[in-house]
Amino acid sequence: MATNYITPEGFKKLQEEFRQLFHDERPKLVETVAWAAGNGDRSENGDYIYGKRRLREIDKRLKFLRDRIENAQVVDPKQVTSEKVVFGATVTIVDEDGGKKSYQIVGEDEIEPGANRISWKSPMAKALLGKARGDEIELQRPAGLLVAEIIDIRYE
Repeated sequence: MATNYITPEGFKKLQEEFRQLFHDERPKLVETVAWAAGNGDRSENGDYIYGKRRLREIDKRLKFLRDRIENAQVVDPKQVTSEKVVFGATVTIVDEDGGKKSYQIVGEDEIEPGANRISWKSPMAKALLGKARGDEIELQRPAGLLVAEIIDIRYE
């Protein structure tokens, strides 16, 4: 599996989700399934059928989380000192119409489009990475070509 770049906050969220599923939700569900299995006919036992299905979902998610955590490369933006855009940067751009927008480049597990937190693998991030303040970017979007200038790079 490829390296999973992630911020400290994102890493903590992955760990907390793993802990919650493994230590809280899964044990309770195992109890329910064991109780339901003891009630006889399993073919028409909704608690048993649902419980087994949910256990498979949880186990699949736990494996995914374990792999993401094991392959995590935690990068603290506060520790980065770069004049160029790298992982963790918060970049402000101004487009040809004068509209300003800021994006924080984060890991794949941390994206929040509403908060302008974009994956380092996204087309916008790829257009920004390696650029410096004053550089122009071009990005082909469904709405047409975006031409913008980087006016600020912060690591917070």
